Amino acid sequence: MKDFGSETFLRFDNVKKSYDQKNLVVKGFDMDVKEGEFITLLGPSGSGKTTVLMMLAGFESVTSGDIAISGKSINSTAPNKRNIGMVFQNYALFPHMTVAENLAYPLSVRKMPKAQIKERVAQYLELVELSAFGDRRPGQLSGGQKQRVALARAMIFQPSLILMDEPLGALDKNLREQMQFEITRLHKQIGFTVIYVTHDQTEALSMSDRIAVFNDGVVQQCAPPSELYERPVNAFVADFIGENNFVAGQVTNLTDGVAQVKTDAGTITARAAEGLTDGAACRVSIRPEKLFIHPTDHAHDNALTVTFNTRIYVGDFIRYYFKMPDGTDIIVKVLNDLSAPNFDDGAQAQLLSLTNDCTAFP
Repeated sequence: MKDFGSETFLRFDNVKKSYDQKNLVVKGFDMDVKEGEFITLLGPSGSGKTTVLMMLAGFESVTSGDIAISGKSINSTAPNKRNIGMVFQNYALFPHMTVAENLAYPLSVRKMPKAQIKERVAQYLELVELSAFGDRRPGQLSGGQKQRVALARAMIFQPSLILMDEPLGALDKNLREQMQFEITRLHKQIGFTVIYVTHDQTEALSMSDRIAVFNDGVVQQCAPPSELYERPVNAFVADFIGENNFVAGQVTNLTDGVAQVKTDAGTITARAAEGLTDGAACRVSIRPEKLFIHPTDHAHDNALTVTFNTRIYVGDFIRYYFKMPDGTDIIVKVLNDLSAPNFDDGAQAQLLSLTNDCTAFP
């Protein structure tokens, strides 16, 4: 994990937003961001993440609470005075200007001398590997090239903060992955602070230092990607980040943060999430890649007896669909190699797992 020092650069303090003075779309958002951090706001549509970004940019007012940069409140600061760069999904480039003129625009608005503008435009064109495209207009560029121009334009006046609102949403899969790498490369090279909004969990996991998962205007968990994936604090985060199986059961014993859970396919020993109580109904989450099909050399603590339904070839791995006795699907991901087993329809199988890979949620 990177060391960002102890100084808070950007602070959200109990920030709330209502459009009708009755219903809150953001319900008390708190976050401290260090200089140079890449923070992603992740969540389903309507969860409040874009509203937070728009309040930070100054395009929406704060209903209550405070947003501060370098210790100074920016609630009443005009958007153009906040020294913030923005990258949008639709690029927002001027179609009648060349690429070089698009990059020069934020510098000329800031009254930078022409010789300096020319020098900096050349520097940033090289940075995004578009030196040969300065004389072209946006209409003559591919989607990926347009997004790189938009990125360079957001960075060129060296803002204290760059906001990105679903910047890769319009690109196809291969181009998205290429641009994820490009943004990460530039972030590491220049070290700017990023607040990034997306509903794409893979994008969030692969790019961020920390991810804030939103649901219904509330941050459910804010943590580094590995912690969110391996140690979700509630069932919503477990379900939203990555793929998960949920097995219904009842807690029969709860000791030192470990729960024994009786299910109709066998007993599961699992880590107990906050709020779980002895005797309560619960759901145990197990990632598809953390389940192993018997026989296996892999260490295990738990065994569930299930019925084989079907298997789907995905290329690098195979997805196995089993049925629990209550009819619930349970999915296992197995690498596509010689160890991948075959089953007859309706055959019984045992699925094995480790306590540490199972979490029981209330």
